[in-house]
Amino acid sequence: MTEGKTALLSLSALQLSERLRKKEIKVSEALDCVFAAIDEREKDLNCYITIDREGACRQAKKVQERIDRGLDVGVLTGVPVAVKDNICTKGLRTTCASRMLEDFIPPYDATVVEKLRAEGCIIIGKTNMDEFAFGQSTETSYFGRTKNPLDEKRSPGGSSGGSAAAVSACEAFIALGSDTGGSVRNPAACCGIMGIKPTYGRVSRYGLVAYASSMDQIGVLAKNTYDAAAMLSVISGYDRRDSTSAENSDFGMRELLGLNSFMKGGPGNEGSPDRNELRSKTGILKSNIISGLRIGIPEDFMDKGISESVKNAVLNAAEALKECGADITFFRIGYTEYLTAAYYLIADAECSSNLARFDGIRYGYRSKAPCDGDYNKLYAISRSEGFGSEVKRRIMAGCFVLSEGYYDEYFNRAQKVRTLIKDSYDKAFREYDLILMPAAASCAPYACLNEDPVTAYDNDIFTVSANLAGLPAMSIPFGTDESGLPVSVQLIADRFREDVIMQTAVILEGV
Repeated sequence: MTEGKTALLSLSALQLSERLRKKEIKVSEALDCVFAAIDEREKDLNCYITIDREGACRQAKKVQERIDRGLDVGVLTGVPVAVKDNICTKGLRTTCASRMLEDFIPPYDATVVEKLRAEGCIIIGKTNMDEFAFGQSTETSYFGRTKNPLDEKRSPGGSSGGSAAAVSACEAFIALGSDTGGSVRNPAACCGIMGIKPTYGRVSRYGLVAYASSMDQIGVLAKNTYDAAAMLSVISGYDRRDSTSAENSDFGMRELLGLNSFMKGGPGNEGSPDRNELRSKTGILKSNIISGLRIGIPEDFMDKGISESVKNAVLNAAEALKECGADITFFRIGYTEYLTAAYYLIADAECSSNLARFDGIRYGYRSKAPCDGDYNKLYAISRSEGFGSEVKRRIMAGCFVLSEGYYDEYFNRAQKVRTLIKDSYDKAFREYDLILMPAAASCAPYACLNEDPVTAYDNDIFTVSANLAGLPAMSIPFGTDESGLPVSVQLIADRFREDVIMQTAVILEGV
């Protein structure tokens, strides 16, 4: 790849959009650079299930016409964006990385996709993932696993591993993922980028293929906090088509982070700041935001088998924020020993209900095996052939916990524990503005297809509580381990306080 293309790909999404609006480069040039990166690395990484070159070129031409005519354009206009393959895109295959939906082409766009198109973003393709978002590594994908761009022997995390790897490998400037129990934050941590799961209800779930409806939330994977804030401001807001969408849920981080200056396109505005500009802005933010900020570190999560590098990252981040004027306190959040059990009981129960629609009759894969008019047999064979082993495992577990005689013993009890966890966080946020904790137990693990599923489930302990309680959470790269791989910390705030998370994330980026 030429030096010029490499330099362009190193830009943030905001920097790219600014240069496009100033007509310093054309949308087609930016798109060509992304496709050059895809051509160079995709055969090894497998970030995408579907790449829409023709559609992206058509979008780019329309966006360029708007720019040339001097029409109003958005803050991310012309930016190539990747979309996780469980988010519906009209006329573009949406598979959920499953044989069951291998040929499914949605007749409508998800709300977030509608907003991306209205913003002028260029959707370049659908990214690889764990089948139906069931997994932590993309290894359950029907289309093969994604490899980590930082070390191809390691996992990119999951289930939004394709989105995270695409951004990390410069195969997209920014990407959407979904997060039910950490599926945005985990791959972001593995790939050394930013990943935010918004408050439940902040972003419409209309058009997101459901896993566990009470916890699913569309999130953002980005190179830096400014890009993540800009994208969240684009996709957030109330949607009457989503019964769980929250009113007054628009995200106003453009003004709070100074992103309004990047939208105006005036002299000297160069998109998101470089490292020196970030340090300068950080100095301003320290006195205005961090001073007096109450940050709690839950000791319960600091003794859950985390690596020394992760422990040091959390403590170093705490020290950096303390130097900026924050008050740091260790405390115990409680109920951590029940987190993964409660999460998987609820998630599997909900997924068994949501995936009942994929029966080979209404839509989805239909077996060609002879069934002699026996529809029950057709259901069973189609689902056996169409679903992978992890999906079938979770469906069966979910059916079990919802069955007569076990509902109260398992599902109902898990819901009661969920309420206790939510109440525990509510109590914590009466004392603290922000919670700082690990995002994962270690850096990106080596890929392991034969890993014990229970061991894999236990790895979610650091992320599932935010989904159980409906809280916003963000993973932020902060330091490296002894092998040079990135290590991330996690920030969790009270509902609809993404502003506190992102303002603090800016400080950590500038350290």
